[in-house]
Amino acid sequence: MGTIIRAVTKNGDAKISVITARDAVERARQIHHLRPVGTAALGRTLCGASLLGEMLKEEDATLTVRIRGGGPIGSVVAVSDSAGNVRGYVANPAVDLPVRARDGKLDVGGAVGADGLITVSRDLGLREPYVGSAALVSGEIAEDLAAYLTESDQLGSACGLGVLVDTDESVKAAGGFIVQLLPFAPEETAAALEENIFLMDQLTTILDEDGPEAVIDQVLRGMEPHVTERTDMTYKCCCSRERVLSAVTSLPEEDLAALRADGKEVEVLCQFCDAAYTFSPEEVAAWTCREEEDGGPGGKSG
Repeated sequence: MGTIIRAVTKNGDAKISVITARDAVERARQIHHLRPVGTAALGRTLCGASLLGEMLKEEDATLTVRIRGGGPIGSVVAVSDSAGNVRGYVANPAVDLPVRARDGKLDVGGAVGADGLITVSRDLGLREPYVGSAALVSGEIAEDLAAYLTESDQLGSACGLGVLVDTDESVKAAGGFIVQLLPFAPEETAAALEENIFLMDQLTTILDEDGPEAVIDQVLRGMEPHVTERTDMTYKCCCSRERVLSAVTSLPEEDLAALRADGKEVEVLCQFCDAAYTFSPEEVAAWTCREEEDGGPGGKSG
């Protein structure tokens, strides 16, 4: 179980959301059999998506962060609900890279790449989701997310995301923060935040040794922050047998016909949690008939 904490400065110039999500990122590592650099890349993205998802006001809303930077790890995807519960995957979980020579840290930017976009989709239950994109800055995730927020929300934003991988490749600490200036905040507040973030201890060290409240204290040092809300979050997949079968039967008719003609069972793995679902050709055929009767894919409605 992880936690998201929201806080605001005493004078209302800035707000912050902080997440600690070691268990959620460790669960993702185990599900996808990630190597350390993949754990860091997906873990940072999960934390960022969770922070943004928890900010959504609509109860059934979801938010998806998709990063394509042209690096060897391929696409990085994280989906959050409005409570901050997340799930996600990377296209190539077996990718591993040497640590960076300059500082000995995991080379997330090298794995993700910086030649591409970060795309954030907010599904609020309307006809179409709200989708926004921004060019990647570094592929290190936090800088890219901050750039997207500044561009899309027109509010000065800073983001820190980190995953500390232990010597046995398990997750020792994971989390991050998003801090934003509120409308009409003076330049002095922006300057103070910038200095506080520059001088703060390493994020994963703070989370590992002192907890998320210490992140708030360091980022908003001198601004008398007070906590406004706490929310529990976890790694949570929403797949089910019916959902997966519905996805299978949305394939083009020629593919469905081939599956039925093959006469063999169809096994489908959920990309988010690796759960395996097996369907007989008869089940696929029966579901397709039901969809047609209901006016779904392949059918007609009056």
